[in-house]
Amino acid sequence: MSLPSVTFETKCYEKDWEILLKTGRLEAMIERNQFDFGERILYINNVADPDKVRRYAERCKEQGIITEHVLVDDYADEALAFFGLDRDSFKGGYYYSIQELVGIYRCRTEYLLHFSSDSVLDGAFPWIERAVERLQSDRQVRVVNCLWNRKTDEAVQESHSEDKDFWVGSGFSDQSYLIRASDFRNRIYGETHPASQRYPVYGGELFEKRVDAWMRNNGFQRCTYKHGSYLSKNFPRNKFLRTAGRLLGFYDR
Repeated sequence: MSLPSVTFETKCYEKDWEILLKTGRLEAMIERNQFDFGERILYINNVADPDKVRRYAERCKEQGIITEHVLVDDYADEALAFFGLDRDSFKGGYYYSIQELVGIYRCRTEYLLHFSSDSVLDGAFPWIERAVERLQSDRQVRVVNCLWNRKTDEAVQESHSEDKDFWVGSGFSDQSYLIRASDFRNRIYGETHPASQRYPVYGGELFEKRVDAWMRNNGFQRCTYKHGSYLSKNFPRNKFLRTAGRLLGFYDR
């Protein structure tokens, strides 16, 4: 049986592009999924010197780590028009949201796996085929992710049922998600829900808040894979600490 067609994507911005493109971080983010992705795309968003960042991204492409690198700004207006959105509607959350929308808009495979730049699987394990099977078997399931930060208790608390491989519940996070791209390539990003107000105020009307509201309003479910976790930890705000960590190899694996 042939593998499902899946795109891997992640993004970088001014404060983390060197971590992704000057260490082994990006390669580890991809390889730990133990899956042959149809495409492996790095999106470059909100950087001071796009040409410089693209030069480093091109090296990763030449090495076979990624298949493509894309400037988010090149497709932002197209994506916003496609989804019937405008920049002001994000109320400060535009740069937290635009890459995810561009990635969905541009996705050329049936499924899309997204990781934020500061999220990576906690070791290597195969999970994507089982996750795709879950999406295919239950149309109420619209997103699958691995356990986050090894927080089993939280996953159990947020679920209403389970089987041998997944906890099933509500909610959405932009740290990591596996989706059927066609489910999200629609004008679904204008809904609100009281539970979705839990997201940080500084993010405004951000992408993950909008998706969470859409899923809750329509009774859609999230499945969380039981047998592996991803780790999400913010990179240091201080440039010196980020540089020191990079040079000392903290982000290589």
